Amino acid sequence: MSATLTQKPAASSAPPQAPAVGHSGPSDSGQRNQGTTAVLAFLRTAAVSAGSGVWKAAGILAFLALWELGPTYLASPSTRVFLPPLHEVLAAWSKLYDAGSIQGHLAASLTRSVSGFGAALVAGVSLGLLIAWYGRLNSVLNPLLELFRNTAALALLPVFTLLLGIGEESKISIVAYAAFFPVLLNTIAGVKTVDPLLIRAAKSLGLSSLALFRKVILPSAVPTIFTGIRMAGTASILVLIAAEMVGAKAGLGYLIVNAQSSFLIPDMYAGILTVSILGLAVNFLLVALERHFSRWRTAVGAGS
Repeated sequence: MSATLTQKPAASSAPPQAPAVGHSGPSDSGQRNQGTTAVLAFLRTAAVSAGSGVWKAAGILAFLALWELGPTYLASPSTRVFLPPLHEVLAAWSKLYDAGSIQGHLAASLTRSVSGFGAALVAGVSLGLLIAWYGRLNSVLNPLLELFRNTAALALLPVFTLLLGIGEESKISIVAYAAFFPVLLNTIAGVKTVDPLLIRAAKSLGLSSLALFRKVILPSAVPTIFTGIRMAGTASILVLIAAEMVGAKAGLGYLIVNAQSSFLIPDMYAGILTVSILGLAVNFLLVALERHFSRWRTAVGAGS
């Protein structure tokens, strides 16, 4: 019986051999798979973003293509004089840039626009918060505000010119007037449309009036306030260009009207193109500021 017993192989007690050089273990393979997955996810996200950007830019690219090809192939020669193709406008813009003319006009317009817009922003937000917070002040000032709100800013341009002259004061004042009411009205609307449940919950936690205003009402009203700020930014540029067309010696509005009267049509369109790019840049800047001051909304939405 004992002779039939077999001895266990001695190889089982030998120490495990290390993996051969050049062959990766399970941990290396997992890291490689994770890296590949991350790269594929990044490429997928980049492709989606690029496709979305192409779709968003399709309208602008189509318009620019029509501007370039339309006057050459679709319009008559007489029309082409008053509507030059895009490459002629860009060439005129390049000449104005090399001469330093476009920079000077742009700087003059930006100085006036920023000054008037800043004054309107401070006054509109401050007065809007006071009117929305104190009901009696709203009752007293609301009829007067409605009267001036429905009076177009350009209709008062002769009044500002007569009272303040044709210098910088009249142009900055007309810009401030045009930008004031969008900021004011949206500030009032933003404070008044705060969710009452948030206010009750904050009061139940024992917050003072100042803390309630600072931590609940003002953050909730920020998106609506920034809607008015964006509207005011657009209005400040448009009204300023119109004001510079009357009695100015510098600025994009002066460049446009002076080029038109001198029959420098490509220069005129170069000025118009600069105004469009300026308005687009201002809008992007205000949108970025709105996202910065409304980060708490993104955080709440991401956590839900």
